[in-house]
Amino acid sequence: MPDPTQLRDSTQIVLPDGTPRALLARLDEEFALTLLEEDGTYRLVGSPVEIDRASDYLVRQGIPVA
Repeated sequence: MPDPTQLRDSTQIVLPDGTPRALLARLDEEFALTLLEEDGTYRLVGSPVEIDRASDYLVRQGIPVA
């Protein structure tokens, strides 16, 4: 049975408060993701393929993704 943490890591990205609104809007437009705002952070939820694509995009924009 897969580890839930590993599945969660492959289907979501958590960004800190202070992430530029323009960047969040671009992610929402460009990728098939659900954007959730929770407790001062932004959680992007999507398929593993979309999360990989969004991660690559964020890294190119200088946003570290762990």
